[in-house]
Amino acid sequence: MSTTTNPPAPARLWLRIIVRSLLTLVILLAIAGFLYQNISEARDRRFNAMPGQLIDVGGYKMHIHCSGQGTPAVILDSGMGDSYISWSKVQPQIAKFTRVCSYDRSGLGYSESGRRPRNSRVMAEELHQLLHSAGIPPPYILVGHSMGGYNVRLFASLYRSEVAGMVLVDSSHPEQQKRFPQELSDLDKTWLREQEFLAFSTPFGIPRLLGFCGNDAKIRAVDCNFHSAREGVAELKTVAESAAQTAATGSLGDMPLAVLSHDPDKPDPDLPFDLLQPTNDAWQQMQEELSHLSTRGTHVIAKHSGHYIQLDRPDQVIEAVRKVMNEARQGQSSP
Repeated sequence: MSTTTNPPAPARLWLRIIVRSLLTLVILLAIAGFLYQNISEARDRRFNAMPGQLIDVGGYKMHIHCSGQGTPAVILDSGMGDSYISWSKVQPQIAKFTRVCSYDRSGLGYSESGRRPRNSRVMAEELHQLLHSAGIPPPYILVGHSMGGYNVRLFASLYRSEVAGMVLVDSSHPEQQKRFPQELSDLDKTWLREQEFLAFSTPFGIPRLLGFCGNDAKIRAVDCNFHSAREGVAELKTVAESAAQTAATGSLGDMPLAVLSHDPDKPDPDLPFDLLQPTNDAWQQMQEELSHLSTRGTHVIAKHSGHYIQLDRPDQVIEAVRKVMNEARQGQSSP
C-alpha cells in the first residue's frame, strides 16, 4: 500500500497563496521603506543646506567647510564614521582667531565615495589632495579625534614640512587592541555586527524609523544615509591596518603637540562595569605615551568629559589649539 505525505490539493494551494502574499508584503514594505528613507533624506537636506563646498579630488568630490582668517590653518579630522558636524561646537570659536576647516572623509556626510581602500594612509593622502584642490595653503595645525588621530599622524609623516603643530583629542593608540582587556574583542565584534546591520537596513529607512538617527534634522541630513553607514563599516574593518600604518610613523620631533584625554572618572556607558577600570588605566597610559611623540608634547585630562571631548568640553579643545598655534607662530617668527 502506498502512502503520501503531500497535503491535499486545496492545502497546497493555500500554502502557495500564503507564501506569495508574504513575499509580496515584504517587497511592498521594502519599497515603502526605500521611498520613506529617500524622501526624508531629501527633505532634511533641502531644509538644512550644506555649508562649505564640494571639491573635486580626482573623479569624485569631497566636502570641506572653512571659516575664519589667519595662518596656520587648523584642519579638523573626525573620529571613525563621524562627519564634519562633530566639530560644530569648536569650529566657530577657533574661527575667531584663525582659519579653520572641517571636512567629510570620502563616503561620509556630504562627500562622495572614493574607490581606494579605507585606511589611514589613503585618508591622509585624500585630505592632502582636498586641501591642495581647495586652495588652502600650508602650514597646518592638525586636530584629530579618536581614529582621526591615526589620520593626522600619517599626514604629518607623509607631508612633514606642511605641518606646524598637532592636537590629539582622545586619539586612538596603535597598540590599544593589544593592551585593552581581551574581553573588549568580543564587544568590538558585536559593534561591527551592529554597524553592518545599520548599513544593510539604512536604505529601507529602518534606523530612521526606529529613531536611531535622532531628532536633529541638521545631523540627520549629514549622517543618516546609506553611504555614511557603509563607510563607517569600511573604516571599522580596516582599523587594524590603520593602526599598523600609524605605528610605523615614528616621532614628531619638536613639533608643538597637545594631547587631550577624557575624564577617567566619567564611565563609558558602552563598557561593562568590570572592564571600566582596566580599560581606563590602559587608555590614560597610552594617552601619556602619545604626548611623548614630541619633545614639546603636553597631556591634559579633560575633566567631566567622555570620549567626545569636542562636544563635552569644547573649551579644552579650543584652548589646546590656541596653545599649539601660539607655539607654532613663535617658531615661525624665530630667526
